[in-house]
Amino acid sequence: MPRLPSDVQAFEAHTPDADLDELRARLAAARLPEAETVSGAAPGPLRWLQGVPLADLVEVVNYWRTGYDWRSFEARLNGIGQFRTTIDGLGIHFLHRRSTRADATPLILTHGWPDSIARFIDAVDELTDPKEADAPAFHVVIPSLPGFGYSDKPATTGWGTEKIAAAWVELMGRLGYSEFVAHGGDWGGNVTTVLGGRFPAHVRGIHTTFADGPPGLTTDGLTAVERQWAEETHDFWHHRAAYAKQQATRPQTIGYSLVDSPVGLLAWILDKFAEWSDTEDSPFETISRDRILDNVTLYWLTRTGASAARIYYESHLSLDPELRVDVPTAITMYPRDVEKCPRPWAQERYRQIVRWRSPAFGGHFPSLEVPDYFVRDLQGGLAAVLAAAPHDV
Repeated sequence: MPRLPSDVQAFEAHTPDADLDELRARLAAARLPEAETVSGAAPGPLRWLQGVPLADLVEVVNYWRTGYDWRSFEARLNGIGQFRTTIDGLGIHFLHRRSTRADATPLILTHGWPDSIARFIDAVDELTDPKEADAPAFHVVIPSLPGFGYSDKPATTGWGTEKIAAAWVELMGRLGYSEFVAHGGDWGGNVTTVLGGRFPAHVRGIHTTFADGPPGLTTDGLTAVERQWAEETHDFWHHRAAYAKQQATRPQTIGYSLVDSPVGLLAWILDKFAEWSDTEDSPFETISRDRILDNVTLYWLTRTGASAARIYYESHLSLDPELRVDVPTAITMYPRDVEKCPRPWAQERYRQIVRWRSPAFGGHFPSLEVPDYFVRDLQGGLAAVLAAAPHDV
């Protein structure tokens, strides 16, 4: 890697053994409620109707305490390359891996909630140095959102998605990337939309699994599938989004439980991996226990349950209705995601959609659920974006 600029410092994670011992002790001493009253239901959505089933939680807690290896994930992060820099008074943590290819394009990947940089960990190698010679290569930057992971916790309000997007432009500039492409999902998709809309001089184009059309659009002219998407998204926000309302209005209150109880943190996050993944019953049908526990343990060790929840307080429903994205855009709507935007609605905000995909499988966490497809789709989408905005970085 080229010499680091003076305002970027190398970082390595080294969790004290005492912290891991304390985690295991807390897990062993956990006080659990009785089983849900739908206990005994056949495998499927009904079994999760009241939240994470007790039997499933007990199994994961026991594995977390006796079988899970945090050191493996910690070494993986250190092997990719970790760094920190301070932007607007806040320490920002990020992974950075440069490609060996001379034609590589800078790419920033932004995660969401309730995930973390663990969302993209398995995609880094193939994105930086793809096996296929004709696949695009990227210099990959994966920052931890403010209040997440090894980034600092904001001590004041104001760190919403607009400020985060501006910070990402500053971050990429410090790394020598005055122009770049961007991808994100969940909150990362929101940040990526702001990047494309506010900073076209720096962002050559975007790929996202999140699209949000301007408010007030009607279902007139939508296909039957698109109408179903609109109905499912409406149902989600009106009947299954209590977590978002809680974190948008009282993040401090839920934060005490998330920082004090590893079992409470696990249940709060596991519930979303179960509900938002393209599975029939358990999220572990497609995502390994280790990867979900990598994510949860990162939250636990960094004590970021409350600070991460505050992104909802800062940015819930805050995307500027007038914001338009004119840079080339590739969008992928996975079938079991919780928000699916009809293309006619998306086109009202994203004015140059150069590639649109609706795959047969996948949910809210495609990089973890269908990792091979996700990487190929991201490569293909960004290739289309770069072809539509040809100029040298």
